[in-house]
Amino acid sequence: MDPREHLKLEDLEITHTKGSGPGGQNRNKRMSGIRMVHLPTGITVMATERRSQEQNLSAAFERMAEKLAVFFYRAPKRVKTKKTHAAKKRTLQAKKHRSDIKAGRRKPHTGE
Repeated sequence: MDPREHLKLEDLEITHTKGSGPGGQNRNKRMSGIRMVHLPTGITVMATERRSQEQNLSAAFERMAEKLAVFFYRAPKRVKTKKTHAAKKRTLQAKKHRSDIKAGRRKPHTGE
């Protein structure tokens, strides 16, 4: 399933935030950070590492698509297989051979 199917603008809540961390005065006064919440699932991502709001928005969309892909992933169903007739025959022959080897190690039965 394509994660972009679940990535609709009406399902997203996008807020602009100030970035924290290093960067000094410019970083503290600019609202270039993006916080994105996918409302149906509650998944949240943040992007504040770039100086441009537009670049942070595209980074947030990429992260959201990745998280949704993981969230909506379903493993394919396992197809059960059967042993072939020849494989069953080889298994029985190997067991018989091993049984004969072990039987040869036993002490002979005296019958008394």
